[in-house]
Formats: sequence, structure tokens, C-alpha cells
Amino acid sequence: MDKKDTDEFYAKLREKLLDTTDWPSNYLYKFIVPTDEERISQIHDIFDNTGAVIESKKSKKGTYTSLSITVHLKDPDEVILKYKEVSVVEGVISL
Repeated sequence: MDKKDTDEFYAKLREKLLDTTDWPSNYLYKFIVPTDEERISQIHDIFDNTGAVIESKKSKKGTYTSLSITVHLKDPDEVILKYKEVSVVEGVISL
């Protein structure tokens, strides 16, 4: 995705979150990342000290790990900020 598409995506997400959720609220992130302790650790570090509950589950073959992260956030801008921070982790897929 180029920068323009990314900006449009986050603008639409922000509007949707404002329309469908009363803030502050719990938000559930779902990511898939290649099973690699360093990458998983990077994501854990991004949510460190936020009170996030992180559940991880390896795929059947162990190649990928899915992360479900529930965290209490004050507004859609915080949600988007975390997506942007996680997007720098190599190989991560946001669901």
C-alpha cells in the first residue's frame, strides 16, 4: 500500500471507530506474524505498559503465530497509532 492508500485506510477506520464505538473502549487487535521470537517480542514491546492482554497461538506447523491483543484505549487515534507502530514489524499481517 502506498502512503496515500494508507492514509485513506486510516481515515476510514477512524470514522468507522467513531461511529461504532463509545470511547474510551477496549479494542481487539489481531495480527499474524512469522514465528520468530524477536518479531513477537517487538509487538509485545509496543503494547508494554498499556495494560494489554496478549494471547498468542502458533499455527499447526508452527510457521506463524497469531496474536490477539485486547487493550483499553481512549480514542480511535490511539488505535491507529498502535497499528502504525506494529506495521514496522517485518512480515506482520494486521487482520
